[in-house]
Amino acid sequence: MPVASQLPVNIARWRIDPRRAVLLLHDMQHFFVHRIPSAGAGAALVDNASAILRYCRAAGMPIAYTAQPGGMTKEQRGLLNDFWGPGMQVAPEDRNIVDGLTPEPDDWVLTKWRYSAFFKSNLLQRMRDAGRDQLIVCGVYAHIGVLTTVIESYSNDIETFLVADAIADFSLDRHLMALRYAASCCAVVLTTREVIA
Repeated sequence: MPVASQLPVNIARWRIDPRRAVLLLHDMQHFFVHRIPSAGAGAALVDNASAILRYCRAAGMPIAYTAQPGGMTKEQRGLLNDFWGPGMQVAPEDRNIVDGLTPEPDDWVLTKWRYSAFFKSNLLQRMRDAGRDQLIVCGVYAHIGVLTTVIESYSNDIETFLVADAIADFSLDRHLMALRYAASCCAVVLTTREVIA
């Protein structure tokens, strides 16, 4: 996980407003979380995302999840096959959200088809219907789906917040690259402590 001295300087000065925000837990399925090379980073990711989830629930914010369906056909996966192969299976040990982050009945659970959480989902419409124009993003992987989702969120005029120590990646370099790009172009980067303060 990045330390405070490694975090980029933000350009935008947005602040989270619980009356405007939605929390997105991005791809926090066993299949993805267990592939984080550092066990310490994986544990910190889940602990920090869990703390943010508790805070956001208590504040009355809508909670959204993305989850790949598993067992996708070659046609459903499309070009994902060329980079990642067949992907996860439909087995619970792949598909389930990790312990401590389990969705509740009123949460928004979105089927994930490509890198962006917005692709072929109703996330944007749900946010509009709920009068929400801020998105807090936690999850994996920082430089792939998380960053793609953050860019698309910003592109829809949603103030987006990327929680530096509640996302993870295959390497610290890729993690930091995603943070630098987001802070310079499309999001406010902050820490778990700053979110729940």
